[in-house]
Amino acid sequence: MRLALGISYNGQGYEGWQSQLSGRTVQDKLEAALFSFTRQKVSTLCAGRTDAGVHGLMQVVHFDTALQRPINAWVRGVNAFLPDDIAVQWSKEMPDSFHCRGSATGRRYVYALLESPVRPSVESGRVGWVFRPLDLEAMQKAAELLVGEHDFSSFRASACQALSPVKTLRRLEISRRGRYWRFEFEANAFLHHMIRNLMGSLLQVGQGFQPPQWIAEVLAARSRDAAAPTFSPNGLYFLGPVYDAHWGLPEKTAAYDWLP
Repeated sequence: MRLALGISYNGQGYEGWQSQLSGRTVQDKLEAALFSFTRQKVSTLCAGRTDAGVHGLMQVVHFDTALQRPINAWVRGVNAFLPDDIAVQWSKEMPDSFHCRGSATGRRYVYALLESPVRPSVESGRVGWVFRPLDLEAMQKAAELLVGEHDFSSFRASACQALSPVKTLRRLEISRRGRYWRFEFEANAFLHHMIRNLMGSLLQVGQGFQPPQWIAEVLAARSRDAAAPTFSPNGLYFLGPVYDAHWGLPEKTAAYDWLP
């Protein structure tokens, strides 16, 4: 039986998603909980790995098991063994043809940002922060230059293992509510640190250090040295993969609703 699980987590206390020798990753905690629940070793695959400090609102994993349990038990039972900052949100039996990564047609992220002269306190680790005022119109003009198929080498980490730097950014929407900003990204795939590098450059424009058209120059340079420094992971959330409707998987989880 192939099972898919939707996982949400606060990434502050973890060394990213992917299993490490330290055992301090979200995957390590999930697989330990699955072992405690099933008394069997379970290896999971995920839709998109996240870095240290990055949060997940709907990470999707799948695994195969011969163990028969009521489908809802995979939520309640596994959650009983997970730390408070990780939770299974839903479970669904899937056909063998489903692959959480290979079946995804895209991936979505949001960056939540606080604009304030004072650093975050209760939101510490959950939002990024700038203390200078931001110009929405300038950032939207810059964002328009990023949407579409491009070589994103200028926004690619040196450790990136992607076969090609060419990706299609389908959507980049910027909005504001009070002191909080939302930057929503959707693409067919993302490079390592791509969003945090895009955020660094968008904020250079938003704070008036560069004009919007500078983004086009950075893209054309195809060099990491041309772009701004990598921005903080604190406000970055993996919203989840995009699947065709015929798979019948949820588009979001209840965790979405608290975001600024």
